[in-house]
Amino acid sequence: MFDLATRDIKFLPGVGPQRAAVLSKEAGISSQQDLLYYFPYKYVDRSRIYSIREVDGSMPYIQLRGKILSFESIGEGRQRRLVAHFSDGTGVVDLVWFQGIKYLLNKYKLQTEYIVFGKPTLFNKRINIAHPDIDPAAELKLSALGMQPYYNTTEKMKRMLLNSHAIEKLMATLLQQLDESLPETLSPALVHAHHLMPLTEALRQIHFPSNAELLRKAQYRLKFEELFYVQLNILRYARDRQHKYRGYVFERVGEVFHTFYAQNLPFVLTNAQKRVLKEIRHDLGSGRQMNRLLQGDVGSGKTLVALMSMLIALDNGFQACLMAPTEILANQHFDTLRELLCGMPVRVELLTGSIKGKRREAILNGLLTGDVQILVGTHAVIEDTVNFASLGLVVIDEQHRFGVAQRARLWTKNVQPPHVLVMTATPIPRTLAMTLYGDLDVSVIDELPPGRKPIATLHQFDNRRVSLNQSVRKQIAEGRQVYFVYPLIKESEKIDLKNLEEGYLHICEDFPDCKVCKVHGKMKPAEKDEQMQRFVSGEAQIMVATTVIEVGVNVPNASVMVIENAERFGLSQLHQLRGRVGRGADQSYCILVTGYKLTEETRKRIEIMVRTNDGFEIAEADLKLRGPGDLEGTQQSGVAFDLKIADLARDGQLLQYVREVAQRLIDADPEGALPENEVVWRQLKSLRKTNVNWAAIS
Repeated sequence: MFDLATRDIKFLPGVGPQRAAVLSKEAGISSQQDLLYYFPYKYVDRSRIYSIREVDGSMPYIQLRGKILSFESIGEGRQRRLVAHFSDGTGVVDLVWFQGIKYLLNKYKLQTEYIVFGKPTLFNKRINIAHPDIDPAAELKLSALGMQPYYNTTEKMKRMLLNSHAIEKLMATLLQQLDESLPETLSPALVHAHHLMPLTEALRQIHFPSNAELLRKAQYRLKFEELFYVQLNILRYARDRQHKYRGYVFERVGEVFHTFYAQNLPFVLTNAQKRVLKEIRHDLGSGRQMNRLLQGDVGSGKTLVALMSMLIALDNGFQACLMAPTEILANQHFDTLRELLCGMPVRVELLTGSIKGKRREAILNGLLTGDVQILVGTHAVIEDTVNFASLGLVVIDEQHRFGVAQRARLWTKNVQPPHVLVMTATPIPRTLAMTLYGDLDVSVIDELPPGRKPIATLHQFDNRRVSLNQSVRKQIAEGRQVYFVYPLIKESEKIDLKNLEEGYLHICEDFPDCKVCKVHGKMKPAEKDEQMQRFVSGEAQIMVATTVIEVGVNVPNASVMVIENAERFGLSQLHQLRGRVGRGADQSYCILVTGYKLTEETRKRIEIMVRTNDGFEIAEADLKLRGPGDLEGTQQSGVAFDLKIADLARDGQLLQYVREVAQRLIDADPEGALPENEVVWRQLKSLRKTNVNWAAIS
């Protein structure tokens, strides 16, 4: 059988070396198979002609047949536009162009019959079509056009004349050359059981659909396959791990845990915390190695649950370790644990890159003898020089997700790998959690401790600065502290943003009797820590910062957060930032400041923020608005395969369904030995080879 993956794109008629270089760089298309899997992002029905009276401003692309009655030129200089009044006898629409006016006036004639194609919009109560395609009516072939595919292209591609239409032509050439069927990538049993369209037909229909129903079936087949292999990969990995690694059995909950529960517990556990602790206790006693993801909004009491889990390890004669992504966070966790364990005979130590010399040596020795029972640290904990007497449980505080490779290094710290608990304050929608953290069991803390007031979120336009400053002054007068957050550090030429440097000066002017500190990502760590410390200690009343503060900083006295240019932040990021206030018992406020001109999507984002504090609702909305790629600010972060057609926001139900299908296949064929599944395991292997990113899974 022939293999399109080994056929260079440059040998396809119409491509050649120069275009091949652009396709490879701009669209990741190097082989003929890459081209075949470059799917259209939309389709336009060119199989019918509408009459103008049927048209409204909400329709997708349409075709009209009629004549230009007259031209008029409106506006001056750069604002100048050409408008053609076009009619088919049932009404009139305006065709609008913003450039090439002279050329257009020469090209199109009045009272000549044309076919106009474009997207109608409503402007000043009239239907407009901007920059339409216009062809002489005589050239119209309706049936031949049908559903026309549209492909994503970049400016560089267009300069090489590789626009959507050119890609459509290349696709037609490629499909014409396919004189035999492509090898099937799913087993006959799967294709039959789930009524899936055969692969070759699905690929033909996805590019050149005969009708809407066949297009739907082709999309279903290709999405099913894509999500099936993502899930099969994760579940197979999880199963292998469970079989390969036995877990330490923590049989008892003993004295350390009970003493803490009776004497040191700062408040009554919420029902959610109790439920999660039960799930963790069950894992720790099961003989399987625990790999659990603990999700909970900022302030929901994850650290307390993590500590109580660590105390179970101590009761069973093991050590525990808490890893945080930054020194500031590690320091905070260390202080929190010491405070919670106050008066108890538990030795907790802190190990970060800046702890050196004799102090470091003493900690390393204490770990080897078992005297140090709980170690808090940064990535420094994974270094080869750090060894434990008996490491039983590792808690990982997220943000920069520790990948599988890093977790594997932890497993070498003991004869058997320790139990692992990963904590995250970024609420992750179920569909995404199943893909990003598919090899972890998930626990959720979905209620806040008693006494925490929900943060009040307000939206203000930036011309109301005076009244905004007055409310801030009032809060400072009552002894509270305030954050001002900016999206950028240096003025960007393209986007005129009130950047941090300028904002800092304005704030110093507006609040002359306050101490103001500033923090941003370009500062040296020591300088950043010093500024943070001024705020944490209460010496500074105002902190001006970029988003570097979304991780970590715990200042119970800070009750107001002003987010400048809030329209430039994603929902999850706004929610993370907001979680920095509301940590004390006082009513806290988050003020979203934007300009007047907002897009529809931005308006929706701001409305959701003002309406709800529920992190999961926000994460679901964020996934729908922005797609999965940007949840952590990186494209498809952590998704092992590039998703070419499935959309985690919209295909959640299908994802759940194929996960069950994949699980059944693994249960029935755990060793991958059944001949009927041979094609599946072979395909998984070839996908892993090409575009899997191991560090990113989980």
